[in-house]
Amino acid sequence: MELALNIDPEAWGPGPWTPVRTPCRFKNPLSKWRVWRNEAKCIQCGTCVEVCPYGVHTRAGKFIRKPLSYLCLGPACEKNDFYCVRRCPTQALSLRLHPVYTTLGDYRWTADLLLSTWWMAEFGTLPYADLEYRTGNSGGGFDKLRFFFPPQPKDLKLRHEDISLELPLNRRHDGRPQVVLSVPWYSAGMSFGSVSINTILSRVRAATRFNTLLSTGEGGYPEELYPYDDHVVTQVATGLFGVREDTIQRVRMVEFKYAQGAKPGLGGHLLGDKVTPAVARMRESVPGSALFSPFPFHSVYSVEDHKKHLDWIKEVNPRALVSVKVSTPTDVDMVAVGSYYAGAHVVQLDGSYGGTGAAPDIAKKNIAMPIEFAIPKVHQFLVQEGIRDQVTLIASGGIRTAYDVAKAIALGADGCQVGTAEMVALECIRCYQCESGRGCVRGIATTDPELVELMTVDWGTRRVCNLYHAWSWQLKEILRRFGMRSIRELVGRTDTLVHLDYYNLPVDDDIRRGT
Repeated sequence: MELALNIDPEAWGPGPWTPVRTPCRFKNPLSKWRVWRNEAKCIQCGTCVEVCPYGVHTRAGKFIRKPLSYLCLGPACEKNDFYCVRRCPTQALSLRLHPVYTTLGDYRWTADLLLSTWWMAEFGTLPYADLEYRTGNSGGGFDKLRFFFPPQPKDLKLRHEDISLELPLNRRHDGRPQVVLSVPWYSAGMSFGSVSINTILSRVRAATRFNTLLSTGEGGYPEELYPYDDHVVTQVATGLFGVREDTIQRVRMVEFKYAQGAKPGLGGHLLGDKVTPAVARMRESVPGSALFSPFPFHSVYSVEDHKKHLDWIKEVNPRALVSVKVSTPTDVDMVAVGSYYAGAHVVQLDGSYGGTGAAPDIAKKNIAMPIEFAIPKVHQFLVQEGIRDQVTLIASGGIRTAYDVAKAIALGADGCQVGTAEMVALECIRCYQCESGRGCVRGIATTDPELVELMTVDWGTRRVCNLYHAWSWQLKEILRRFGMRSIRELVGRTDTLVHLDYYNLPVDDDIRRGT
């Protein structure tokens, strides 16, 4: 299949994005349904090629290629006149569940979520096949929340072009720059070392195109990011790896990582297998030596110390905004208020559902508060304190879909950080081998030079941009159905949500259509 490019691959500046079909890098894309052709029965008549409108069957000269099963409607196609299995004159075709489908995913990232995210990353539209693209099957969290849409849109004349997704980051009005993102999310911190440089560049180029940001994580500031300074958040974490005055001065925002939702109380860790000479040079360490950052900043034991930290950054870079990343302990509302009075522009609540496959389950599943509890707790406390309008509240840790973004905002966040969803767009299969240097067989969460080359930056950029485009469309459609003209109107609107444990809501196949 030819990959049609209608853009300049090097032109990644802000501007409208038209989805560019960006197929799977591998020979046999995974799918939910498998169209099986019995070559002994097939007479190469081409009937299947002629009748299928979805491109499942194609020719190569006089021969019929292997079916592209991931493009197939599945059993839903049986009612159509062009159903290839029925139309085949020799009954050489059959349709069955793909054997690999049942082995994919987990309760949070189900096989359907993986496949639908790959679809959006390839086409920039919602899947037309039978895939659940909105929720997982975890039995809790965002998977138990649903939007309660009115029977028909409140404003029938409201168009997507009339709806704003903009997210202002500086609401303190303290004389520092007014940074406004075009979408209500930005890329989460995944450090150089935890993921490849090609992964980082793919994400930052997509962030540049959609006028949003990317966090470097705690692995330093690779020189390859210098052309994208205005779209980079540099992180100051407890290990201070790669923290330098000149890199702090380059960026629009500096992020203090006090705790990580996937492993609160543990700090970050990068095993020696991934500490290559390039990673070691960036982190000022020794190749092959495991790196562990402590849990606390040993210079911060009070709100006053916290304020000194933030004042230090503000003095080094007078134009930078300051973000504070914390996990979700039971007193996270007090932590958020303390961060505001310390001078933070952004308070980021990092839940336990995020992190790579390197995060230990004992930490992810047993420490801190679920993000869907923390968001309204902090939002309501900031309202009571009279400072909610001066703080930008960002949720992270397990934001998988556009619906998760919208639900987090409806619970009280202003926007989200996303990470794993971008990895899935790059064809991550969630194999949980992120801690190993050669564990990521798809070249995403790796530092091995050979594996890194499995993915090009241009390909990765197009995949993430396509995902962003599909998410933007979904968010605008959600807002349109509520009659809202701005994503700001959804903040704290818990009345738009229902919980399935307390409300018998029928399955709403609400916006399953393309752009």
